Amino acid sequence: MSRILIVAVVVLAGLFLITVGFSGTSSRLDGDDFMQLVYYTLLAALVGGGVLASQRNLGEAARNLGVWLLIIVVLSAVFVFKDDAQNFASRLTAGLIPGRAATMVDEAGRRSAILYMGQNGHYQADATINGVAIPMMIDTGATTIALSYEDADRIGLNPAGLSFTGTVMTANGPARTAYVTLPDIEVAGIRRMNVTAGIAEQGKLGRSLLGMNFLSSLRSFSFSNNEMTLQD
Repeated sequence: MSRILIVAVVVLAGLFLITVGFSGTSSRLDGDDFMQLVYYTLLAALVGGGVLASQRNLGEAARNLGVWLLIIVVLSAVFVFKDDAQNFASRLTAGLIPGRAATMVDEAGRRSAILYMGQNGHYQADATINGVAIPMMIDTGATTIALSYEDADRIGLNPAGLSFTGTVMTANGPARTAYVTLPDIEVAGIRRMNVTAGIAEQGKLGRSLLGMNFLSSLRSFSFSNNEMTLQD
């Protein structure tokens, strides 16, 4: 293999990657396209320079060229399929960790999340309120978000200083409730502001509940095959 042939192969590989990277785009380059063009050009130059500099013999140069081309193909595959890989990792993690949601964003920028049914037959979501992670059970029968006394204390709502003037039914029977407005609550990247929540009196609610005032704010939510899908 001559030096000219090696250079030709490297150049053709670079042109192939550039063609793949810009397929489907317009003929004019925007800022992102230009940066990708620079990236692929520099990568081709690096590979070509490395191959030529290491030519102590043609056999070694050919092996180096093959290794570099394999590296380029792998890196290109990672770049092209990174979204699929992220979605797979997200769903795998959600299936293994209770309360962890698999999150996805479509081409329009709309976020959706998938929750998996737990062994107890319920869906659980990790909500973030006032910067604190709170495990919550999905409850379509609850009109509003319901916080346990302990969780309310954890997120700094000072339930001891509230007036428990309302009454709700819980698994432990009737419970007095104090209503507050949460500045924000986030579930699987879906954020809502100024949401009403009820705080149950101490010892009356074992698990905080994500109720319908959050769920009804979504574009949709559905159940299928032990999965619950939330669409923002």
